[in-house]
Amino acid sequence: MTADPSGGTLRDPDRPEAGETGDTVARQLAGAVRRLQQAADRMRAEEGTRALVDLATGMLAERLTVPPAEAAARLARLAGEAGVPVVTLAADVVGRSAEPGTPGPAPPPEGAEPSQPSEPSEPSEPPAPSKRPAPTGSPPTAPTGPPPSVRALAAVPDLAGAVEAVLRQGAAPLGAHAVLVWQRLPAGALALAAHAGLPAEEAEAWSRVPPGVPTPAQQALATGDEHWPDDPSPPGPRVGGPGTPRAVLPLIGNGRRRGALEVLWPAPAPAPGSVPGPALGTPQRRQLRALADLCATVLGDPEPAVPPDRQADLLDSLLTPALLLAPVLRDGRAVDFTILRTNRAFRDPLGRPRSGLDGTSLLETYPLACATGLLAPLLRAHETGEPVTDDRLHLVFQGGGIEQPTALRIAVAPLDGRLLLGWQRDADRPGEPDQTALLRQAQRLARVAGFEERPATGRTLWNTGLSELFGLPPDAPAVPLARLARHVHPDDEPAVRRLLDTVQHRRRTASAVFRLVRPDGTQRYTRVVAEPVLDADGALSAVRGAYHDVSAQHWTEVALGATRERLADSEQESAEREQLALRLQQAILPADPPPLGATGLRAAVRYRPAAKRERVGGDWYDVLVLPDRQVLLAVGDVAGHGVGAATGMVALRHALRGLAVTGAGPARLLEWVNTVAMREPGQVTATAVCALLGPDDGTLHWARAGHLPPIRLRPDGAEVLPLPHGVLLGALADAEYEEYTTRLEPGDVLLLYTDGLVERRDRPVEESVDHLIRAAGRPGPDLERYLDLLLELSPADTDDDTCLVAVRVEQPGPPG
Repeated sequence: MTADPSGGTLRDPDRPEAGETGDTVARQLAGAVRRLQQAADRMRAEEGTRALVDLATGMLAERLTVPPAEAAARLARLAGEAGVPVVTLAADVVGRSAEPGTPGPAPPPEGAEPSQPSEPSEPSEPPAPSKRPAPTGSPPTAPTGPPPSVRALAAVPDLAGAVEAVLRQGAAPLGAHAVLVWQRLPAGALALAAHAGLPAEEAEAWSRVPPGVPTPAQQALATGDEHWPDDPSPPGPRVGGPGTPRAVLPLIGNGRRRGALEVLWPAPAPAPGSVPGPALGTPQRRQLRALADLCATVLGDPEPAVPPDRQADLLDSLLTPALLLAPVLRDGRAVDFTILRTNRAFRDPLGRPRSGLDGTSLLETYPLACATGLLAPLLRAHETGEPVTDDRLHLVFQGGGIEQPTALRIAVAPLDGRLLLGWQRDADRPGEPDQTALLRQAQRLARVAGFEERPATGRTLWNTGLSELFGLPPDAPAVPLARLARHVHPDDEPAVRRLLDTVQHRRRTASAVFRLVRPDGTQRYTRVVAEPVLDADGALSAVRGAYHDVSAQHWTEVALGATRERLADSEQESAEREQLALRLQQAILPADPPPLGATGLRAAVRYRPAAKRERVGGDWYDVLVLPDRQVLLAVGDVAGHGVGAATGMVALRHALRGLAVTGAGPARLLEWVNTVAMREPGQVTATAVCALLGPDDGTLHWARAGHLPPIRLRPDGAEVLPLPHGVLLGALADAEYEEYTTRLEPGDVLLLYTDGLVERRDRPVEESVDHLIRAAGRPGPDLERYLDLLLELSPADTDDDTCLVAVRVEQPGPPG
């Protein structure tokens, strides 16, 4: 509260009076109304903008024959490159004005987004061109008027509107006063398709430029280069005269140069040392390039001279070999061609059927020919639209590892975006018999080429394949037999001299094999056969023969010989290793168990090696009487075969023997042996079962490491002992093993075995064990014979080695 200076009552300065409150509310309401009006204006402007952009997108989609989504993307890309809003470029495309001065909604207040006109109006008439003197550059022709086709094209509202927009919004801000769009005609002439800012009489005079007249637009189309105002001006007639600064950019669509965009600036007053024309920086040049892309898009393609459905008929009507090619575009440039069709006269240089070439890539079908000169004239003809006539090329065709040099004469004709390629080999003569062509194909496939020499005239005739064999150009002179020694390896020169002596002096047919040294240093193993041709008087009149490239056969024989040597060494080494593994097993595993008579036990063992020596594995067994009169019984199977498995078996068997004297139980023994397996080189893995049998009372303690369980055989039947838990040896570092205990009565037989006895591929192991025990019956008094019977009845089909241990409790032995 504050005191009133007049001595009146006190009031709160932050509390408005009644009149002030009403004014504040009115201002707030007025602001809300203005914001709603601005939002409505923006919505109406956006509706008009969308309609304009949709119209431009539809026009581009129809002219370019692309989906609407792709047309919209192209419109956005062109607007970005030109640095103008999309709606402005859309207005240029449809030939309408989008400038702020055109009728439309009121401009938004300060701080709001600028709105576009809701209904674009038709463009106003361009200002009449000022009176200018007659063009100083003489026009190439003085026609009475443009051709009807040119008049019709110039009257297309899309193109005319685009050119007006290019001048108004793109070129005029840069100081230009005229814009011309030239279109290439099929015969190589240029037509003034559209223009803006050019006087009518000058446009009439330049409506058509004949082929060969070096105008700036013709030069840009011929070279594909851009011309800028500060570039030197080449001689030749030009619109506006030689002193008029200009920028000329080729219009490229689908990889072809369709025409040119020419922008003219007023001629400046001459000044000493000055460069005529405006100085265009990188942004201005980029903007003009974007405008050229727009003009190329709107310009489109002329009506096809030959409809696509009649082009095949045109191709088949040609009497010489020909192909119809379609360009493969990448980033707007042709990089390859697709072979659409070949005519009836076409013969593939590599002997493939015509039907297999349709739809293939030219680069993939003839890669080496394209690399040696075939692709360049095709790209040039596609880009420039100029035909190629009677161009002689030395190409190399390659297929199946065979290179075939060929001299071709080609002609290329652009055909409505495609190319008509005709070629003819120098060796192809009209009326050549089919047998001759077949013979040439056979010689190429067999890599054989013939020759003939006439000593009297010194003439040597070669087949085309010999140039490739010697590594010489197709037009190089033939190498006679007299100079053959210069092209062979020095060590092979005596063989060549013997060949010449036999043919020329002894008048007999001879042959030789030598290394032919090519100019690039590579060598070809070659066999030559030559025979003398004698006249009526017996004199030598000619020498005929053939060269045969036997390099592939030679290297195959060399590789085969080396493989045979390595195979023999491997077989010998494998046999030695198998013999070593077998002897090692036989040395470690005794044929008979140790005597157990004093313990009241009787044992029998059997070891059957694998049927195939290369599968000698790591099966092992052990029967050992310990110092405390307990008997160690063990069988095991080391993974793998050969020496490695045998050495692993030796390590585990000896480790178990040494550890058993400590008096530890089977579970503890397996834990220690697992540690040994983990530390063996290569980390040995194995299965095993370990048992300790007390002869005094028949107590049996056993543990297993992934092995098959023991079997107790009693007079009244057989029993498979339970499976204590335990993983195989060498699998886990901290593995623990479970131990079970049972009691054997006198007359009981304990059987330990490896999987080679019962393993089959078509049934479970348990089923095989049951079948085997039932078939063998009860063991008799002779354990050795019982084990032999088990091996004989074994159902196993894995050809693996097998170990068997059988122990019978006769009677308790005397205590020690």
